[in-house]
Amino acid sequence: PIAARKTIQLEQEVPEGLPPVHCDPGRLGQVLANLIGNAIKFAPAQSTIRLCARAQEREVCFAVSDPGPGIPAEQLPRLFERHWKGKERGREGFGLGLYIAQGIVAAHGGRIWVDSQVGVGTTLSFTIPIAQPSP
Repeated sequence: PIAARKTIQLEQEVPEGLPPVHCDPGRLGQVLANLIGNAIKFAPAQSTIRLCARAQEREVCFAVSDPGPGIPAEQLPRLFERHWKGKERGREGFGLGLYIAQGIVAAHGGRIWVDSQVGVGTTLSFTIPIAQPSP
């Protein structure tokens, strides 16, 4: 509903046949909800946010991309810090979403990172290891 109010389209690029990951679905959903919520918050009206997933070696990589204002390079190292918010970001929230997302991803044996360019947009990506077959 929030994306619809801003006339933002959500697109997914998730191929069929992705290998299963061993995860807590609720926690993985929490990470995705945070990343998508942030993308909606910063994306301009009438734009598109993309959610992608792809298998790579021993993990599945998830990515959420938005065409928002981007994050200045000097702020990127602090993005996952507890209670940190960029100066331009206003007063919404407590600055815990990405900190918590990082903890959840790490607890699953994955990693999380950001690629961003001012004036172009931001992509937040994370990996979750592929489930090992039972012996």
